[in-house]
Amino acid sequence: MKYKKIKPKKIYEEVAEAIYEMIRSGQLKPGDKLDSVQQLAENFQVGRSAIREALTSLRAMGLVDMKQGEGTYIKEFVSEQITFPLSTAILMNKEDIAQLLEVRKIIESGTAAAAAKKRTNQHLAMMESALEEMKKAHGDEELGEKADLQFHFALAEAAQNQLLMSLMNHVSGLMSETMRETRKVWLFSKQTTVERLYDEHKAIYQAIMEQDEEKARYFMLVHLENVEAVLKKYFQHTNLSK
Repeated sequence: MKYKKIKPKKIYEEVAEAIYEMIRSGQLKPGDKLDSVQQLAENFQVGRSAIREALTSLRAMGLVDMKQGEGTYIKEFVSEQITFPLSTAILMNKEDIAQLLEVRKIIESGTAAAAAKKRTNQHLAMMESALEEMKKAHGDEELGEKADLQFHFALAEAAQNQLLMSLMNHVSGLMSETMRETRKVWLFSKQTTVERLYDEHKAIYQAIMEQDEEKARYFMLVHLENVEAVLKKYFQHTNLSK
């Protein structure tokens, strides 16, 4: 009998699950404003960084809206559509990751092209912020992963398509897991580096800034195919695919 490997939950995942349950049960309703990061940290008795990561995860699910300078608000949602992809306790296998990357190539290449066509200066600023965080994250896997996901969601928002955002929300937890694994591999790979990962995102951003749809589509595919190649090589040298 085969058993799935279980990984302990991180603090931010527990915080996110607690807030999620409050939303699901109706304690928090659409339009409600959450306490400040400082207040939430005191209430949950955790660090502010854990609160910020939890809110970012809930935002990725489409459950909260984080307004700069105003605070975090519960968004309108259809209860039947709520999913909870935050927990990465179940380690994905080779087939899961291959299927996810196939979905990402289909969705995100088109997303990049749409973003190049519809992006605003505000969207560009969001991508620039994510790139800056990515550059600062050298050697910090967790920060790099967070910035990576932030970039892809900023790009999806630039496409200005709510259905597309909904699809991204549904796979955000799995995306985060593959980004984590990819960065671990790239950090120790002799052929590839985290700088290359940054450069690939910068090329996508540049194409979107220039509003070159085909170039944006191309560089997104190049990026995801490189991720796929790195992970395939990784699985060949580990027992994770068994």
